[in-house]
Amino acid sequence: MNVFWMLVGVLVLGLMVLVHEWGHFVVARLFGIRVQTFSIGFGPRLLGWKRGQTDYRLSAIPLGGYVSLAGENPLLERTGAPDEFLSRPRWQRAVVYLAGPTVNIVMAVLLLWILFSFSYQRAAYVDEPAQIHSVLPDSAAAQAGILPGDVIVQLGKKRNPIWEDVQVEIALGGEEPLTVRISRAGEEFELVVQPKLGEGQDMPVVGWMPYLPLVITEVEPGMPADAAGLKAGDEIAALEEESTTQLGASGFVEQIQSSQGAPLRLTVRRAGEEFEIEVSAQEREWRGRTAYFLGIQIGPRVTSVELNLLDALKTSVAENARMAGLLYELIRRLFAGRASLQAVQGPIGIVNLSGQAAQLGWGPLMHLMAIISVNLGILNLLPIPILDGGHIAMLGIEGIRRRDLSLRVKERFLQLGFMLLMLLFVVVMYNDVMRYFFR
Repeated sequence: MNVFWMLVGVLVLGLMVLVHEWGHFVVARLFGIRVQTFSIGFGPRLLGWKRGQTDYRLSAIPLGGYVSLAGENPLLERTGAPDEFLSRPRWQRAVVYLAGPTVNIVMAVLLLWILFSFSYQRAAYVDEPAQIHSVLPDSAAAQAGILPGDVIVQLGKKRNPIWEDVQVEIALGGEEPLTVRISRAGEEFELVVQPKLGEGQDMPVVGWMPYLPLVITEVEPGMPADAAGLKAGDEIAALEEESTTQLGASGFVEQIQSSQGAPLRLTVRRAGEEFEIEVSAQEREWRGRTAYFLGIQIGPRVTSVELNLLDALKTSVAENARMAGLLYELIRRLFAGRASLQAVQGPIGIVNLSGQAAQLGWGPLMHLMAIISVNLGILNLLPIPILDGGHIAMLGIEGIRRRDLSLRVKERFLQLGFMLLMLLFVVVMYNDVMRYFFR
């Protein structure tokens, strides 16, 4: 990934954190709380301006930002002025803390609402029963004895999973062994699969694959594919008896180029029927070199639905609720020791993923931005000291007791939260560095 797309990734992460801080800023101002600093980025101040009592600044490290409220830190000296944070009622302080995560969640819903209003596409296979189309050689699935045609009838506690369930279980489970119940030729039996991390891979994989044909989205008139009778909507299941599920789009193109115009045998599915077509790629000059073309555009098999504004909003809310549920399940498994921190992306990973998504277009980028935003919102609501949820929890305890916690107790809470977050940050950054720079 080049420097431009890395900068795009930095901007995406920074924007999502900035939205969070903007929520705190707006609500604090509404309650008349003095905002001392609104910073885009962290570290030394590069430039900015002062308006009223607030310093609006651009800081050196462009990964998010922060808001500094007057009298917010109970460990520092304060005057007791009515516009200081700790001078406001507990419920107002709780709302200020709640505003950041709330804006993140609203932002995530808004992003997907806009996206789904224009285009709602979903990979077709994710909603299909988990029937295994192919198994990669020497993979964990192959070593466990799983064969093409097997149907996963139970994975963990999930009975009759669809492929989306399978993907989620693998992503959350890390390198934990998977107990899989398989249906084969009318018989059911259990196998244990040990996911493993392959060379150059970020996450453990199993090696079983759903049916992932290449779909013809467009046929160019007068070209070999048109002459052979191929049509838009046809599924190319195999090329020279090699499954396109394993070949992928790049492998398919490489095979076309290596054929140098020799006849190729395609296995095609149309309206549920499978047949073979022989076609030869046509030689053309392309970008100063000789290349071979069938005259087709290809893409993955997707389900496209036109949604009105209300349905798009409902779908956005449901998708964000699903993502929040997955994050909760990951956190639960991390605390239970049933998931690995390798499943967690740090700042470097998020920047990298954001840059990759931006290269694919606005749709993938907006979807990733929504994921980052809802995750920031949910994570900040956790009752961990120093996070917004931790502050809200302390305010709740004080409200029940009808008096403030002592400064000593608050200091211990903040120190504990800081140490926990720093430990998590070090582990996640180490994983990021090893994943993206030393693999």
